[in-house]
Amino acid sequence: MGIFSKPRLRGRDRREDMPEGHWTKCPDCDALIHTLELKQNLHVCVHCSHHFLIDSRERIAMLADTDTFEETEVGLISANPLGFAGYAEKTAALREKTGLDDAVISGRLTIQGHKAMIAVMDFKFFAGSMGSVVGEKITRAIEMAIAEKRGVIIVSASSGARMQEGMLSLMQMAKTCGALARLSESKLPYISLFTHPTTGGVTASFATIGDINLAEPKCMIGFAGPRVVKETTHQTLPPGFQTAEFMLEHGLIDAIVPRTKLRERFGSLLGYMMPG
Repeated sequence: MGIFSKPRLRGRDRREDMPEGHWTKCPDCDALIHTLELKQNLHVCVHCSHHFLIDSRERIAMLADTDTFEETEVGLISANPLGFAGYAEKTAALREKTGLDDAVISGRLTIQGHKAMIAVMDFKFFAGSMGSVVGEKITRAIEMAIAEKRGVIIVSASSGARMQEGMLSLMQMAKTCGALARLSESKLPYISLFTHPTTGGVTASFATIGDINLAEPKCMIGFAGPRVVKETTHQTLPPGFQTAEFMLEHGLIDAIVPRTKLRERFGSLLGYMMPG
């Protein structure tokens, strides 16, 4: 296509005659990338490999074999059990704006012919926070995987537990981990993928207990934010603290996999780990 023969555009200053919506500036290397080229490269910068944020449906389309994804638990939405002021209105507005029921999409799919259940969190819905619906949909996906003899893949992107649901949100940590324990007893694999950012109660529960823990390059992985950690420990944090690379060096994750290689890696792992 003609756009690929044009010279690469770099620079910090935006031209006055540049059309809106056609170019995206990389936050790492400042390169200007045509939107079509960025989409074709799975929203990874062609110059420096910066991984842009993507939503849950784009993630599923990137991973699933053609026409194999079947969404489950559609229409499950949060109540307001604690009567938190403005919470019901906020979630209703987010449902209308994003087209999502809550901060996770779950369903059946195949990846390179291997059957799996997948749950993909979406940061644009309430910063990917885990409330009752997120915990319930993930738990039901795991239970469905046990019943149908499928592997489980969970893609995390979250700010942690949802404070508007209080203790009910924190209970999802135990519920999801309990379901994953039953999955393990059934000899079925669980692959966890960290994406930017994964923090709080999600990191402290299902995200870190995969049979295999993978991460995209340079994503943030942590529990509390760096400022809170520094103020609590009264220590200077090491370089690269809470990055995927730091976590790989210290053993929390098993591998860092570029987005362009994820489908192939998931397919290979499911092929090795699924019972014969």
